[in-house]
Amino acid sequence: MTTAVGSLLATLPGHRYTDPENFAREQEHLFESEWFCAVRSADLDRPGAYRTVQVGRESVLVTRNRQGELRAFLNVCRHRGARLCTEESGAVRRGLQCPYHAWTYDLDGKLTAAPNLTRMPDVDRTAYGLHSVRLREWLGYGWVCLAAEPPSFEETVVGDVAERLGGAEVIRHYAVEALALGARRTYDVAANWKLIIENFMECYHCATIHPELTDVLPEFADGFAAQYYVGHGPEFASEAEGFTVDGSAGFERLPGVPDSHDRRYYALTIRPQVFVNLVPDHVIVHRMFPTAADRTVVECDWLYAPEVVARGADVSHSVELFHRVNLQDFAACERTQPAMSSRAYRAGGVLVPSEHHIAEFHDWVTGRVG
Repeated sequence: MTTAVGSLLATLPGHRYTDPENFAREQEHLFESEWFCAVRSADLDRPGAYRTVQVGRESVLVTRNRQGELRAFLNVCRHRGARLCTEESGAVRRGLQCPYHAWTYDLDGKLTAAPNLTRMPDVDRTAYGLHSVRLREWLGYGWVCLAAEPPSFEETVVGDVAERLGGAEVIRHYAVEALALGARRTYDVAANWKLIIENFMECYHCATIHPELTDVLPEFADGFAAQYYVGHGPEFASEAEGFTVDGSAGFERLPGVPDSHDRRYYALTIRPQVFVNLVPDHVIVHRMFPTAADRTVVECDWLYAPEVVARGADVSHSVELFHRVNLQDFAACERTQPAMSSRAYRAGGVLVPSEHHIAEFHDWVTGRVG
């Protein structure tokens, strides 16, 4: 449990951000045991389209089958263990063929062909199919879980959303699953994944490093993040017409967003690796892919009403705002990472009162990793 230091709370000790053995435990007990947001469903736009994603220590292959359904498998050939798909993304016409010995699987994972397979009656085509992975679609993304008995999706993923917004029904106003991809940026961050989450959860730093963001959301200059309050969304500055880098107008409000959510920003963390940002005319989704104790790849999607993307509207002003926020945040995390191995941070640091909700995240991690 988190230790109190007077009116302050202690952070995790420094080695929890640098130790490879600790990171391996996190891979096993968090990324390989919880629901992990792997792909945007619309990226796999036809049967045979696939993407490979690193989930903990495993490469997971997500594809769309002939019936138009997403399927997920461990990216391992059942013959001799070769990596089945070596590219990050692509498409196959008929099946998934191992480049080593040409064992071939259909898009539901069943073994369909192999050299001299008819002469090997002991090879059961179903038993030697690909190792399947549990998959759920929600908010327009495919979420996978490697656990033999996955935790309840409703209690964990949906539960995180409900706890932050004051109810799971709130996010339905934005119809995220129906939005179209307007832009995507990928960031390779030289920092531990927990530092990135901690940074996103607090706004004590906002007045220091986010001038563009605090111009649009002046409440953030006071140091209290949106996630500090259940159901609260900071209001846009009176002179800001939209959630854009220069305060210029954005687009029409998404159809389901009520007046009570107009001109407001909502941020939420879905543990262990997703951030969702809700504004009236678009939604921003971050997915983190931790690759080492000191390296995290972050993929960020800007989602708009389909008609906005279809007509080729200029989304650069809204994209630029959070792109700058991302660069500012990730630079701060990279400045912090080296100090995690310093003797000055062996016992960790402290959380000021406006950051106390981060202690709940630390307790969550510790409770699962030990």
